[in-house]
Amino acid sequence: MRSEHMFAFICEVQLALDALDRLVDTLEERGPLSTVEAARCLFATSSISTGLACSLLLEATAGDSRLVCNGATVSLTESRPDPLLEDAEFVVFDLETTGLSAARSLICELGAVRVRALELVDSFQSLVNPRTPLPEPIARLTGLREQELRNAPSVTAVLRRFLHFAGDDLLVAHNARFDQSFLERQLLLVHGRRLSEPPLCTAALARRLLEGRVRRVGLASLANFFGVSTRPCHRALPDAEATAEVLVHLIGLAQELGARRVSELRALAAPRQRRVYGKRSLARGAPTRPGVYLFRDRHGQVLYVGRARDLRARLRSYFRSDRQRPSVEAALLALDRIEWRVLGSELEAALEELRLIRELQPPANSRSRRTQHGVYLRRRGDDFVVTGAATELGPVTSRRKASLAARALAGSTDEELDALMDGGPLPRLRERLSHLAENLRYEEAARLRDRIEALEQLVERLRRLERLRSLELCLIAPAIEPDWQKAFFVCGGGVCAVRALPPGAGARVEIEAALALCRASRERAGEEALTPQQAEDLLLLDGFVRRPPTELALLPLDAEQITAHLWSGRFSCRGVLADDADQGSPARR
Repeated sequence: MRSEHMFAFICEVQLALDALDRLVDTLEERGPLSTVEAARCLFATSSISTGLACSLLLEATAGDSRLVCNGATVSLTESRPDPLLEDAEFVVFDLETTGLSAARSLICELGAVRVRALELVDSFQSLVNPRTPLPEPIARLTGLREQELRNAPSVTAVLRRFLHFAGDDLLVAHNARFDQSFLERQLLLVHGRRLSEPPLCTAALARRLLEGRVRRVGLASLANFFGVSTRPCHRALPDAEATAEVLVHLIGLAQELGARRVSELRALAAPRQRRVYGKRSLARGAPTRPGVYLFRDRHGQVLYVGRARDLRARLRSYFRSDRQRPSVEAALLALDRIEWRVLGSELEAALEELRLIRELQPPANSRSRRTQHGVYLRRRGDDFVVTGAATELGPVTSRRKASLAARALAGSTDEELDALMDGGPLPRLRERLSHLAENLRYEEAARLRDRIEALEQLVERLRRLERLRSLELCLIAPAIEPDWQKAFFVCGGGVCAVRALPPGAGARVEIEAALALCRASRERAGEEALTPQQAEDLLLLDGFVRRPPTELALLPLDAEQITAHLWSGRFSCRGVLADDADQGSPARR
């Protein structure tokens, strides 16, 4: 029960923060508001007394450093002092985490450096006990060991010490949105608040100041470009030190352009306002729920289809972040309205996105073109050719890589091909590569290396698809209806049945009907080659099976186990999220 209460608490805090975000957006657009107007915006009510509005607002805004309520009006907090760059203090920090998603992963190390008057003067470092096993890829990347982390302090203790170290200094990070997402999630859990302002991003600053001078703005690339003394090594303190040195160099470049104060440095790091910024109101009212969204032009034509775990956050990002890839940017320029459809889970949203893309063929979705042009390899004598006809050697989405793999396979026997598919090497190619390199024939060696890499990627993909074809699972996630669940039955190379499961005994009837479809699908499944669409479905499912979201349950195709799981009441606290789940499909104009 403790975990359910914690989940409910997090949901309530998240909803409160979302409401405060809406109020901040309104204040940015309209300026200070009376307490009554602000209360109507914050609490989504049309009528409220002045006394009640003042009382509620004082309580709601007390923990948000962005807002000031003086009893009569609500306004944004005055901006922080704006010192000269040579006098400013920055706290440059870096996190090491157990994964890439702040929602599913945890902090395992935090390091920081204080920069004062353009000098590195102090540092902070601590391991963090994530209370979860450290994934092997992360252990290899960072060199961290589970034993070290097991004896480390909790994230609550480390965060308290870090906030004391940072004080009111401006936070700085490289690719700051990543570190900010982890830091704010822990702040939400521990203090129920977010950072008062986003960290300054050295990657964004470098992108602006070094435009045309560097190809990449990764930390290692910038450290090499500036020749800093500390080399990034995927550990928190050394990476923070390298970032701090990079920051000092970037400040020097900014000063050459005339920047004198911290606010001017921030302006250089901010995304240049795009033409689509004025359309951000089209996303107003989007809920913080999973779902799909459609971009439509003024004629109603669907330009782009996407999905999100949090519709509001995803849609806002299109108008606040850097430019999108060209096809999406073009869709945003032609955008007239956004339609969204709230769904019960991220998995349901992903499957619905795939269905809509295939049905509507939106011009800005690259996936709609990719699945149409899947190719295969076919043996022709001693050689292999690329073909659109289905064979067991495919499908592959890149014709170029398929051609490279076909050249690598030229002259291979059936026995060599079988050994390769079983995970064995192709020694003939490796010997040829070594021979070319030893004889200084580097251009030929580079071409052969590219062919070998394409072949290895093809084999890995085919082996993965073969494994996925035998997958038999029931995936259970929340449904949009309160207290219902949605079950996705995977068998015979794809999702063969989807059932909405009501609370009570009626769920068993739906489960038995779906399992009957699974048995029929299993009997029909033969050895025919996969279509590009089937392969895409399987790869999508694989992502959820290998890294399931917290709300997703993976069960065998067994009626008793599925029923027992439903009765366990795992999703009993889901109703906390239901307040802003619009049942219709709003279209914002």
